Amino acid sequence: MLSITALYSLFPDWWLALKHGIPRTWGAIMAQPRLLFRPSELSRLFFSFVWEKFAPLVDEGAREVKESLVRPYAYGVVLDIGAGHGHTIPYLDRSRVSKYVAVEPNVRMHSEIRDMAQKHGYNADDVVVLGCGAEEVEVISATLGGEHRVDTIVSILTLCTVPDPKTAASALVRSVLKSGGQFLWYEHIANPLPDVRTWQRLLTPLWAAAFDGCRLDRDTPTIMFSAGPWATTDMWDKPGEKKAHNLFWHQVGRFVKAHEQ
Repeated sequence: MLSITALYSLFPDWWLALKHGIPRTWGAIMAQPRLLFRPSELSRLFFSFVWEKFAPLVDEGAREVKESLVRPYAYGVVLDIGAGHGHTIPYLDRSRVSKYVAVEPNVRMHSEIRDMAQKHGYNADDVVVLGCGAEEVEVISATLGGEHRVDTIVSILTLCTVPDPKTAASALVRSVLKSGGQFLWYEHIANPLPDVRTWQRLLTPLWAAAFDGCRLDRDTPTIMFSAGPWATTDMWDKPGEKKAHNLFWHQVGRFVKAHEQ
């Protein structure tokens, strides 16, 4: 049975998101009332304010995982889906990365990505920032000059917000990732314990409203396994984390695409 403490653990973050997002969003509406008739734009505006507060906090919480996942493995042309403010960039080994491609549908975050890249030694020619979604593989491929141009795909706490993650992941692997390329991912997922998963499902609408559609109950490992073909599927727990009473149970993965026959 999920403890009361665990059940209420997400409410401080939820309240913090509303606290930082609502006043500035309301100010924007007062300045531009037309935003009321553009719900998608309004939602992204709200989340851009929320993410200003949460991005450094989330990065700090994922630091150990990213140090062990991104830094030693990412190489070549790196595609960072759901790039946010570019907090994957500091963990890349610059000497092994030829191009950094950020996929971030919220264009209000693009300037932060470029600033982060410049801070860490990337020239303008080495950075591409796209305002499309992860599922828009035609746009990604066209920008890169064709299919199968990416050596490493990185997804850090992103697949939870993608509207159709199964289709997106499969399309990225099929059309964007090179044979022998890798998909590095770190995601909070559906807890395998039935009682915790039930609460994840019940609380998801409330959580998603404040966090850009983020789902607490997404079965990301199943999605990733089905996105292959894979030659290697290494997956492990976040160090020090337990399943019991955990609404934010994480998994880490390094999947390598099989070579075409």
